[in-house]
Amino acid sequence: MKPESPVPEFAVVGHPNEGKSSVLSTLAEDDTVPVSPVPGETRECRRFPVFIDHREVIAFIDTPGFQNPRRTLDWMRNYDGPLPQMLRAFIEAHRMDPAFRDDCRLLEPLSRGAGIIFVADGSRPLREVDRAEMEILRLTGLPRMAILNCKEEETAFLEDWQQAFRRHFNSTRLFNTLRATYGERMALLGSLRSMDQDLEPVLTEVIQVLERDWQAREEESADLILDLLEEVLTWTRTRILAQGQDPETVAAQMRDVFATWMRRREEVCRQRIRRLFRHHVFSLAPEAHSLLAQDLFARQTWKFLGLSRGQLITTGALGGAAVGAGMDLAHAGLTFGVFSALGGVVGATAAAWRGRELLSRLRLLGLRLDRRELTLGPVANPQLMYVLLDRSLLYYRWVINWAHARRERPLDEEERYRLERQGCLGDWPAAERRCCREYFQALTGKVGPEERSRCRHQLGNLLLEKMRSWAGR
Repeated sequence: MKPESPVPEFAVVGHPNEGKSSVLSTLAEDDTVPVSPVPGETRECRRFPVFIDHREVIAFIDTPGFQNPRRTLDWMRNYDGPLPQMLRAFIEAHRMDPAFRDDCRLLEPLSRGAGIIFVADGSRPLREVDRAEMEILRLTGLPRMAILNCKEEETAFLEDWQQAFRRHFNSTRLFNTLRATYGERMALLGSLRSMDQDLEPVLTEVIQVLERDWQAREEESADLILDLLEEVLTWTRTRILAQGQDPETVAAQMRDVFATWMRRREEVCRQRIRRLFRHHVFSLAPEAHSLLAQDLFARQTWKFLGLSRGQLITTGALGGAAVGAGMDLAHAGLTFGVFSALGGVVGATAAAWRGRELLSRLRLLGLRLDRRELTLGPVANPQLMYVLLDRSLLYYRWVINWAHARRERPLDEEERYRLERQGCLGDWPAAERRCCREYFQALTGKVGPEERSRCRHQLGNLLLEKMRSWAGR
């Protein structure tokens, strides 16, 4: 934003326990906003600014609910002074009256010119007190939007609410705070822009800044995922074998080290993506039956993620006997192709160690035994890459669709299916899967840095294309 651009402010207003704080938390992407089922939890105005690159671009103000809306409305109807001074006059007249404590605090940011976002729970019938609150806001003459927060998607009272909104507000929207996506948040901000011509220039600039920021987050997320894949797929470790030491035992120990390291590395990637999208307070722990909650090497993970045997073959991922060895282990959910046939190979070389000259360089699916050195890695079966990529993109979709107002609420079956099954690599066209395969070959084969960079750039663009479609951009 330009340095001289004013920071637009919007007061989020409504009856207690109607979802005001939830709307604010979701719009500001701030999970520190207190969200409580207890009516009247918000007693003070609290300002929640949104910063992009350390600059404040917009602010939302959480307000207490109306305390005496009917008496407040009566006073305003009888007010005969200048309209621009009405709110300040009301506050001065009632500042010391405990019966109007919350009303004064609610109207304070409005007296400074803040726009209005009125929130109502659309799952209940319209009441006279609601009409009084809406009329108060209409009399302010400020730009104002009404949001129907349909908590349970009940529509029996929808028409009554919408008719009342049309009489009192410049703009109205349906908005589910617990399921609001990036696209829906931006659409709501676009509606704020259209409320008042004076707001349009600055809010247009705000929306552009927010869109660029989201794009930067997508790009950084794609880089984090690509970094994870590169580090895992190129992992190698070498151990010097002592005289008489069993290579099979050493290889098993190295396998366990790799698996432990890879779990930690995947979790680091997840936490960085989570912070990118401003989830700082709540754990976002997936439900136990979610694919995200399964261990990387769990049977369920390998059954539902990655590619099928046929897809691996048609993608050119594996050839000949490697398909059988690698996929048998993969679909058993016990390990993956880099370790397949490990026991037989190491067992045979152990016998050679004891009595015959060791083969100079034995290499099969990431295992190499060279004289007294046992080397594991890099990964030779691309199925691991497909599973890791699926899990990373699944986590990404889960994070960007987790509204900041949601507090540990479990996903329902429809949401879980939408997030966990749609868009998995098994559903990608063959050309897109081959893009992944080329990246795998560039990382694990003998290619130059330019080819690696080209394949990374190509896969990065594909990930960004997917991310943008999931965000509705």
